[in-house]
Amino acid sequence: MTSAPPLELPGWRHIYSGKVRDLYVPADTAEGAPPVHLLVVASDRVSAFDHVLSPGIPDKGVLLTTLSLWWFDQLAGADGGRGIPNHLVPDHALEGDDAVTLIPDAVQGRAMLVRSLDMQPIECVVRGYLTGSGWAEYRAAGTVCGIPLPEGLNDGDRLPEPLYTPAFKAPMGEHDENITFERSVELVGAETAAALRDASLEIYRRASATAETRGLILADTKFEFGFDADGVLTLADEVLTSDSSRYWDAEAWRTGTTPAERMASFDKQIVRDWLAANWDKQGDPPALPAEIVERTRERYADLLRLLTAS
Repeated sequence: MTSAPPLELPGWRHIYSGKVRDLYVPADTAEGAPPVHLLVVASDRVSAFDHVLSPGIPDKGVLLTTLSLWWFDQLAGADGGRGIPNHLVPDHALEGDDAVTLIPDAVQGRAMLVRSLDMQPIECVVRGYLTGSGWAEYRAAGTVCGIPLPEGLNDGDRLPEPLYTPAFKAPMGEHDENITFERSVELVGAETAAALRDASLEIYRRASATAETRGLILADTKFEFGFDADGVLTLADEVLTSDSSRYWDAEAWRTGTTPAERMASFDKQIVRDWLAANWDKQGDPPALPAEIVERTRERYADLLRLLTAS
């Protein structure tokens, strides 16, 4: 289904739209010149099986952005750990004695003002639990992304140690490709590959510990990084949201009697399940029923509430 055209935002020029987010640069940025700042706008669009679906999930852009901003703050040191550099810049400026917002009113609450970075072509995936495509590979070969694991693990089991399983970020419209760490070294060099791995594992461990204090399990997640103008590795994109991470309810994981009960995730799995049962993947996907839309919105909202409640 064709999604709506991007918003016209005063002072900004649209340059890119993904399945969920829209990217803008300042309108006075010269063609081909690196922008000083970027505006990353999270829409309410929802995608599954490589299709943008209709209708969207109300408030999804706000919920995702709010959670990303909360996690950036935690990882900057609010959780007690070292400060992880991130791509955010102040979204207010002083004009005289007044603070004025730099984010247009039309996208308030669902946009981040960020620095332009030299983004790395590696999607940094960390898996703490055996599930999804990792479970399928383990059943077939006893490995996850080629990494051997002990025998006797079950779907949803905690892994002996979190696994770093990078992927190569494919050109737009193509699927990302799982790669070995050795291949990531070939792509970005040994020093950068090691820095990406180490930062990803550190962030996963810290976020997982935070989630556990709130009755949640962070099963797996993915990060993106870039280098700033000073060569500092910087956390970018969204971080630890329902769209980039798999969260489970810890009590349900401990007491559930089926995989569906144990691993009901706080994301769009409801949409995927409904679509898989009601569409043969031929032609355009059907419109989502109102009940599926509302249940999905509730899962996104529940995760934000559980994580950020003081």
